[in-house]
Amino acid sequence: MEALLGGLIILVLILLVLGSGVWVFSGLLLVSSFGMALMLGFGPERIGVILGKIIVGAASSWELAAIPLFIWMGELIFRTDISERLFKGLAPVASRIPGGLIHTNVFGSALFAAVSGSSAATTATIGKITTVELKRRGYDEQLSIGSLAGAGSLGLLIPPSIVMIIYGVLAEVSIVRLFAAGVLPGLLVAALYSTYVAARCVANPALAPRGVDRDDADSMGQALGNLAPVLTLIGLVLGALYTGLATPSEAAAVGVAATLAMVALTGQLTVAALTESLLGAVRTSCMVCSILVAASFLSTAMGYMHIPQDVAGYIAGLELSPAGLIAILAVFFIGLGLFLDGVSITVMTLPITLPLTTSMGIDPIWFGVFLVLMVEIGQMTPPVGFNLFVLQGLTGTSLNRVALAAAPFFALMLVAVVLIYIWPEIVLWLPGVLFDRPV
Repeated sequence: MEALLGGLIILVLILLVLGSGVWVFSGLLLVSSFGMALMLGFGPERIGVILGKIIVGAASSWELAAIPLFIWMGELIFRTDISERLFKGLAPVASRIPGGLIHTNVFGSALFAAVSGSSAATTATIGKITTVELKRRGYDEQLSIGSLAGAGSLGLLIPPSIVMIIYGVLAEVSIVRLFAAGVLPGLLVAALYSTYVAARCVANPALAPRGVDRDDADSMGQALGNLAPVLTLIGLVLGALYTGLATPSEAAAVGVAATLAMVALTGQLTVAALTESLLGAVRTSCMVCSILVAASFLSTAMGYMHIPQDVAGYIAGLELSPAGLIAILAVFFIGLGLFLDGVSITVMTLPITLPLTTSMGIDPIWFGVFLVLMVEIGQMTPPVGFNLFVLQGLTGTSLNRVALAAAPFFALMLVAVVLIYIWPEIVLWLPGVLFDRPV
């Protein structure tokens, strides 16, 4: 009971500290240090030794090297015309479906997610093109913004995914298997979004005026030519991964090299673009890695206080069914998503949630995809929904209106969670086919 009370105190402190506007990195370090000093009597020297070991461990993790490389890929693409060509390549297909070019938000995000790994980068890159074009052509702004808020979150689910890399490292499961497990759920979410957009536009044709996309009716040859850069990068990165020729970090290096070569060949590799992309990648990578270190420190502090073990024992004593546990965790993750980003949620909760789920026979690969889906939902919930912030900056629309536009896509993501629970093969089939084949 003391450990449960300690866990509650730690959770309240985290919410209070982060709610005050303190940086996530600093807030987690403060709460962790305070908890170890107050509840365990650890002195500053011992706390410093623990933190130092965690920093050294994170710095020597080869798997984490993939994070800055995938982020740099996204930054390079963001600053070139590859994203514009992506829109032009998708337009001929999207314009023939009910809902028209709104589908470029979904298709474009799904494709860009396969070379980025970041939800915010996916939303910003696709949004900088589509928001302007859709508004100019008279498409419904609410549906356009909402579809982008939802589809932008696919950057966390469709591989390569930064959150999946972190989960794989912390849960000690195969990152390549996780990547494979995210493919079909990602396509499922994209299909749900496109179906919803089409249904809304069939019911109310005014949402997507017809006849405004005739200038996008390029031949399929032209469309494929415009899609070639992104498709090439996807093929190189995922091909290297799934054939076993490269680890995630090595595949990320291949992707960066291919992106640099592609940008150089098109004459867009200027000093300014290179400098800005590197600075952007450094800023984002430092943010992600510092949060990872701080949250690992918090996890260690909680371990010393036996909070994960006692909470797991308490919940196990409730004799919940797997469905009941997943439902409780879903509500828990949605609540955390109101205040925290996906990386923080993953590293803070894993010491408690992973033992709970594995003790009930839930596959850790399946749980990783479930966790990513819940984190994606957090990207669409105020007040700390990063996709909402990105769209607010792109469109100038108030945060409340952006959140309201994203609400139907929030619900569709929950539908996807229910579907993968009912049919876990959606998650587990592809990893089994790729990696469990008889030799």
